[in-house]
Amino acid sequence: MKIGKIDLGDRPLLLAPMEDVSDIGFRLLCRRMGAAMVYSEFVASDALVRMVKPSLAKLRVCDEERPVAIQIYGKDPIAMRDAAQIVVEQAHPDVLDMNFGCPVKRVAGKGAGAGLLQNIPLMLEIARNVVEAVDIPVTAKTRLGWDHNNKIIVDLAEQLQDTGIQALTIHGRTRSQMYTGEADWSLIKAVKDNPRMHIPIIGNGDICTAEQAIRAFDETGVDAVMIGRATFGRPWIFKEIYDALHPDVHDVKNFINSQYPVLSPDWKLDVLKEEILQSVERIDEYRGILHIRRHLAATPLFKGIPNFRQKRIAILRAETVEELFALLESTRELVAATESQLT
Repeated sequence: MKIGKIDLGDRPLLLAPMEDVSDIGFRLLCRRMGAAMVYSEFVASDALVRMVKPSLAKLRVCDEERPVAIQIYGKDPIAMRDAAQIVVEQAHPDVLDMNFGCPVKRVAGKGAGAGLLQNIPLMLEIARNVVEAVDIPVTAKTRLGWDHNNKIIVDLAEQLQDTGIQALTIHGRTRSQMYTGEADWSLIKAVKDNPRMHIPIIGNGDICTAEQAIRAFDETGVDAVMIGRATFGRPWIFKEIYDALHPDVHDVKNFINSQYPVLSPDWKLDVLKEEILQSVERIDEYRGILHIRRHLAATPLFKGIPNFRQKRIAILRAETVEELFALLESTRELVAATESQLT
């Protein structure tokens, strides 16, 4: 699959853009685990135009994570155009992505993100402005439509393609669904089956296992699969799915500094520790640990361990790396024993 001249290989896996999740440290880790391309947290176009420092900080990328996409959002075509130029000038990403799918009220409720699904002419005007403003591939991410009665993605995909975007990511839910219910991949397939579509179609929604990823590729024909919430506390999901998609590829590198076999329970615990260290080094000890708690709370590594509630609370309350690592090390035998019982 290619976006412009960027070759992402066969059946690539992409890290979704997620606020407070897909920062540079997590993106680097996911790239090492097998993500073919990673996306930044979304950045508000009006904040970039006003040169707001926290928003500008989100533009930081490094060569080790390339290819990398930076995603922007907004409802004003001029601000989106200007923000796109700022992104290219300051970050030099490989791809610029436009968010037409964020469902949260503070974004969609103000007419940006998925809110643009209620104003298609404005969405298309924004897309044309951004495409014309920069000299790198421009892509977009959206949803099936605003609600159940307005699933417009098949026609919308053609309209967006006509603006000059070079790939389209579709989340298989409407805005009104938010993140509830099951993602509907049948309409993603309908877009891919449309003979008038010639840009890559990236499917997104409810990909949590290798089996689901394989089924998405086989049954819908999508060019790539994007993974979001399933990466929380589980960046190794890319390695798990990559191995299933490419069983003849024998990649023996260890990815992180660990003495344990790749994908073993002990190795996964070391991956979490690596993620903690990256967060602390990027921010500071206290705030870095706060930032990583979402991953520690969501990781499947601790699921199924009997009588684990108090230990889990202690892990989520730890305030120093020393304390947190001691708690994690105390779970090593429990994690290994529980996974062996499950398998």
